[in-house]
Amino acid sequence: MKFTKMHGIGNDYIYVNCYLEKVENPSEVSKKVSDRHFGIGSDGLVLILPSDKADFKMRMFNPDGSESEMCGNAIRCVGKYVYDEKMTDGQVIRIDTLAGIKELKLAVKGDMVSQVEVDMGEPVLEPSNIPINSSMDRFVSQPLEIEGTEYLVTGVSMGNPHAVAYVDEVDNFPLETVGPKIETHRLFPRRINAEFVKVIDEKTLQMRVWERGTGETMACGTGACAALVASVLNGKCERKAMVKLLGGDLIIEWKKDNNRVYMTGPAVKVFTGEIDI
Repeated sequence: MKFTKMHGIGNDYIYVNCYLEKVENPSEVSKKVSDRHFGIGSDGLVLILPSDKADFKMRMFNPDGSESEMCGNAIRCVGKYVYDEKMTDGQVIRIDTLAGIKELKLAVKGDMVSQVEVDMGEPVLEPSNIPINSSMDRFVSQPLEIEGTEYLVTGVSMGNPHAVAYVDEVDNFPLETVGPKIETHRLFPRRINAEFVKVIDEKTLQMRVWERGTGETMACGTGACAALVASVLNGKCERKAMVKLLGGDLIIEWKKDNNRVYMTGPAVKVFTGEIDI
């Protein structure tokens, strides 16, 4: 199987062009290629496929083999891949995902994509649709106790579910302990991605993320969008802000006129190769 490794601010995936390759069991392939000791090493597997309702289709799988609806960092890399590989000459393209069709605007330097803006759509705030086991209209700043510590959590779906909590210190936060306990908490029937956010100022957030099925990653695009939305709902920042992650920075804007969230950030090709699967 031929592949390309790419990353969006450190959130790295193995990309397979399924116009040319056939992947029989993507869940098992994702487990194999994601292993950082015995495989290629990544946060998962992304398949680029034909679509009958958009320009391309993206499927993504976590290192544990589970399939996710969307990944903001991964979809930017899909945009770069299809343009750089001459699969399209359009600088505005539509990608079909399990979270719906997303529109990408490609910033091109020379003949290569350097940055991508993604229309991430409207955030979902109703707990039943995130999903969260709650009868509230919105799950905003609700107490959640983990090992004797209370966290005020806000629920947001950006096509996949997120629980955003605020902490005083991000760098030394015990993410490996708290993250999996929130991910698998009984409140979240399909598990959840957990974001821990420090508000630096009204235009800057710092975040670490624990992703369901993966663990800590260098970045999470949908998580950054969820963090911005939650911060606006909690009166902590403006509708456009920089979100600083371990792998780099994203610009997130939740527009008031159309209620849609836009994410802008880089996409980078690391290397190509071939592996027996």
